[in-house]
Amino acid sequence: MNPTAMGGGPARVLVVDDLEASRFIASSWLRRNGHVVVEATTAAEALTALEGQTFDLVLLDVHLPDMSGYDVTERIKADPRTSSVPVVMLSATYIEPEDKVTGLTRGADAYLTEPVDPGELLANVEAALRYHRARALAEHLAARLTRLTTATLALNAATTFESLVQAAAIGAADMLDTPATAALGTPSGAVCVASAGSSSRPDDPAVERWLAAANPGVGVTVVEGDAWQPGAPVVAALARTKLRRSPICIAVAPESVLGEDDRNLLSQLAQATALAAEGLHTFAEEHSLALTLQRSLLPRDLPQHPGLPMTARYVPAQSNAEIGGDFYDVIELDGQVLIAIGDVCGHSIEAATIMAEVRHTLRAYAVEGHRPAEILRRVDVLLQRFHPTGGLTTMCLLLVDLEAGTVSVANAGHVPPLLADATGASYAPVKGPLLGIGLDRPEATSLPLPPGTTVLLTTDGLVERPGVDLDEGMEKLRAAVSHTDDMDELADRLLAELGQGKQDDIALVLLRRLP
Repeated sequence: MNPTAMGGGPARVLVVDDLEASRFIASSWLRRNGHVVVEATTAAEALTALEGQTFDLVLLDVHLPDMSGYDVTERIKADPRTSSVPVVMLSATYIEPEDKVTGLTRGADAYLTEPVDPGELLANVEAALRYHRARALAEHLAARLTRLTTATLALNAATTFESLVQAAAIGAADMLDTPATAALGTPSGAVCVASAGSSSRPDDPAVERWLAAANPGVGVTVVEGDAWQPGAPVVAALARTKLRRSPICIAVAPESVLGEDDRNLLSQLAQATALAAEGLHTFAEEHSLALTLQRSLLPRDLPQHPGLPMTARYVPAQSNAEIGGDFYDVIELDGQVLIAIGDVCGHSIEAATIMAEVRHTLRAYAVEGHRPAEILRRVDVLLQRFHPTGGLTTMCLLLVDLEAGTVSVANAGHVPPLLADATGASYAPVKGPLLGIGLDRPEATSLPLPPGTTVLLTTDGLVERPGVDLDEGMEKLRAAVSHTDDMDELADRLLAELGQGKQDDIALVLLRRLP
């Protein structure tokens, strides 16, 4: 967009007339008033000039040697690149009113007849320029507002601080047609920086100077300073939504900010970025709080048994800040070890509350000496009585007897334990209805646990994926487990290969009977 066309001042005028005297007089009057004039003697010259140059107005003779001025006007108005350029027609042979009507009907913005008074000519030119500039400014601002809306949608769609700062830089560069840089602080104290529209980006000291220039309060500050090239000025909008929150910064070249309207647009983009960043800050804080609470409900340490080493992992869902109901527990019982893993349906404080009740209840029943199947029956009664609508829970219990070399397994709708030894890996054939619905459940299944056997317990978050059959996920897990791998390395590898991008929490316990 031509700044002259939007901001007033001297205009670029194309004077088209085949008569040298008429062309000289009109051009002289325009130049005396500060306008830049380009002359053409034919319609072909005029159209060629319009193709290669930008003009704010055309002063056009009606009678040209190669084409009627009416036809030239129609050509100008039909071309999207020049349709908004005002055309003032000038005729030395105007006789009938129909001629003027024809000129205005076919696109002219004014129609004058020679001899014309200099004041009348200049007044018509200025009137046409005022309209053209007002229209150009309105279209310019409308286009930038549209780009601001597009940028705001991209900001609100960002799910990480890195993608947010990238969206802010791209939005500023697109909105103001200039290279732009955006920077913001993350909860960890790091500063994310992204640039768009240019291969270069500011150095860290420059970004620190910009962020330090922000108003200490809440709101938006527009400042000027040095860009990443020494001595090059920059306009930077800085915004924050809370005290003690690191500000965000969007910096652009000053020539892209033509007036107060552009400064306001830059400020609005900065404010939208700060609000989007606040949402990410809140999500990160809620996710950290939920994770802390979840981990507080899980065992702090696993028992250290020389004949039964074990390791465990808990990974929260990556896309959910709410607390889940996945849990595991290990309880030593007079020479035996009870391992439990379970999942209360849902992601909510209610699910976490039920999970805590279930975990403490099974501990109490285990200490009383109840066997695994009986523990599940009693927990089932508890859930039916106190959580009849939201207490659906899956659980698997393993009671390991190292002296006898056996493991007693009771399952309630959970992923069965996976046993791996020198012959391969297979799921234990144990089934049972989930807890909270009051169905009869089978007795525990006793299985041999030879030395060297590795047992894996997990929640369904490791094997389930939307749109993929559960059996396929379980088979991938079975094929990935080895009884000879270091258990910590095995746990990390399983999470890396099968647990990335999952929408559910994952709890995992590995144990191995040693000779």
